[in-house]
Amino acid sequence: MSVKELSREKNIVTLEITVPAEDFQKAVQQSYNKNRKYFSIQGFRKGKAPRKLIEAHYGKGVFYEDAIDYAFPPAYRAALEELEIEPVTRPELENVESIGEDGAVFKVKVGLKPAVVLNDYKGAEIESLEAVVEDADIDAELKKMQDQNARMISDENAEAKAGDTVVIDYEGFCDGEAFDGGKAEGASLELGSNTFIPGFEDQLIGKKAGDDVEVKVTFPEQYHSAELAGKDATFKVKVNEVQVKELPELDDEFAKDVSEFDTLDELKQDIAKKLKEEKTQNLRRQAETKVLDHAIEAADIDVPYLMVDEEVDRTLDGYARQMQSQGLSLDDYFKFTGTSVEDFKNNLKGDVERNIKAELILSEVAEAENIEVTDEELDEEIKVYAEAYQKDFDEFKKTVNEQMTEYMKADIKRRKAIDALVDGAQVK
Repeated sequence: MSVKELSREKNIVTLEITVPAEDFQKAVQQSYNKNRKYFSIQGFRKGKAPRKLIEAHYGKGVFYEDAIDYAFPPAYRAALEELEIEPVTRPELENVESIGEDGAVFKVKVGLKPAVVLNDYKGAEIESLEAVVEDADIDAELKKMQDQNARMISDENAEAKAGDTVVIDYEGFCDGEAFDGGKAEGASLELGSNTFIPGFEDQLIGKKAGDDVEVKVTFPEQYHSAELAGKDATFKVKVNEVQVKELPELDDEFAKDVSEFDTLDELKQDIAKKLKEEKTQNLRRQAETKVLDHAIEAADIDVPYLMVDEEVDRTLDGYARQMQSQGLSLDDYFKFTGTSVEDFKNNLKGDVERNIKAELILSEVAEAENIEVTDEELDEEIKVYAEAYQKDFDEFKKTVNEQMTEYMKADIKRRKAIDALVDGAQVK
């Protein structure tokens, strides 16, 4: 084997790998041993014809395709070792330059780990991480709880308003003709829910039980029924009933009914505590996104396209498995959405490249900040995994091998690097 580096640009190195005749012929022989059972030559039992006779009948290159699969991997590994290259992607076999009795020449591209220059990676502007809970926030949560525990009461004299439910009979007509699926009796419709055709619910506002209403609407251009899409329609509607919400009183009894607390004040205090935790988490997530965006923007890093393409392919494979578990195929998905594999991949590339940059930059930040992982931190991480798998900590720890340990340490370093970026940010 011999190798030549043809170019190195944007962390993609192009190699020319030559497999000598002797090695390639061994690969061709392996291919013959694998595939000879498929060939029938007159005068020989199937699978027993000599290689040269099969090549004479079907051409010299009949066994080359599998021979490449046998010859390329060891030659590629030897080439990397000779040039001391540490790839971060699978090799892309760009071309077979020549192939035959004299050997084979492969042209290969492979991605290299990009160097990261952090530059001014700190100093992003973030919002204060101190969450503030207003009385209005608590009131809004209580209102949700009231709505969730409301009763619907039929009111013969009520004029329907947003939030009320009307029970209706209706029949729809296009061009004076009734259409399929446009008729129902005793249908319940919450006004303001926007579950019917746009404009339908608005025309029932102010109506009472017993009213007959003629509702005029236009079907959306993207309506699921092509026969109705974009068309004007008239619905003859009979309002049978108007149901209004009866909200429970906000008092100690309400608190007892909907929670484990005895008083409304205790319930409010619990709501305030939970809202503060939720707001704090949201503020933290927003801050982490901002500091990472800042570090990515500040850094000099050239991610090889092979690295992005490989991660996109992995994501696509994962999505395909997820779809398959639901009884669907990617082809079905693309037909339904009117898209293609290329569309899907192109939509992923931006996010994938950002994520790759983020991981590489955080690794570099961990080095710059001299971040280390203590035994206590590692034990805490192992404990999280043990609990997730419902295992005893000591027993689970015995199963954690070196590879898993390094993975956990890298994850801890990543989180500590984000902490360092947040700590170094400027609060507006």
